[in-house]
Amino acid sequence: MNNISEEIKQVFSQGSILTRLLFINVLVWIGIKIIMLILFLFNADIGTATSVIRWFSVPASLTSLLFKPWTLISYMFLHEDFWHIFFNMLWLYWFGKIFLEYLDGKKMLVVYLLGGIMGASLYIISFNLFPVFSAIKDVSFALGASASVLAITIAISTYIPNYSIHLMFLGPVRIKYIALFAVVQDLLSIQNENAGGHIAHLGGALMGYYFIVQLKKGNDISKPLIGLLNTIQGYFVKEGSNLKVSHSNRGYSTRSKSDEEFNYEKKQRQKQMDEILDKISKSGYESLSKEEKDLLFKISNKK
Repeated sequence: MNNISEEIKQVFSQGSILTRLLFINVLVWIGIKIIMLILFLFNADIGTATSVIRWFSVPASLTSLLFKPWTLISYMFLHEDFWHIFFNMLWLYWFGKIFLEYLDGKKMLVVYLLGGIMGASLYIISFNLFPVFSAIKDVSFALGASASVLAITIAISTYIPNYSIHLMFLGPVRIKYIALFAVVQDLLSIQNENAGGHIAHLGGALMGYYFIVQLKKGNDISKPLIGLLNTIQGYFVKEGSNLKVSHSNRGYSTRSKSDEEFNYEKKQRQKQMDEILDKISKSGYESLSKEEKDLLFKISNKK
């Protein structure tokens, strides 16, 4: 068991943001299931079990939210049903992998968090604004990573709309159509069961779209949050340590590079990446030459 624990820690610490998001969601789900099992074995009533879930779920009631503000974050890592987490993590893995081919992990984390917050906000506003929800507003709550996952899906679909993936029975399909289908499905499903969930999904989709629109205009709205996350991370690094950070090319060179050299190469890679992405956006991935595809692969792996 110690070996398994160490392997999990190693994979988590050395993995990408995508790997860590998947780990956190799965571990939280397992933790909730263990708590539910303990409550069941001790013959706890249904109300006690439900209260555990609701403690971390975001409520539609503004009064309840006032006393549980952390739920704006915690709800997006919380799942109760197996198939709920299974499909959310499947979509997160598929589109998260594509996201990391073109954008960095910190942007993915920001899109995930802001998408979840926007999803919760639209859900809360809608349930307090529209009369149709007035009867259930005070007892309604939301949970799940769907809004965050859809934010990532819409973000990367907006960034490289003509990127194609192969679907069973359908063949190659451009991800912009998959994203459009997901949004339309949620929009048309609001009248059916789980209206709050579908509204939250649309909030996440709006944030993913807005993030990329701003990014293409040269306005990276992730910077303030990334700065905050870096500050928080800094508290866990001992001051005065002799740790020296150097930039390397993942084994392509054993010599540490200066900041000037690293930043220059980074700008050059970004310039090449932008030119390739413009070509993909206009003519599709298949229009790239073999050299451009190889270069795209190499640059993506260095991020």
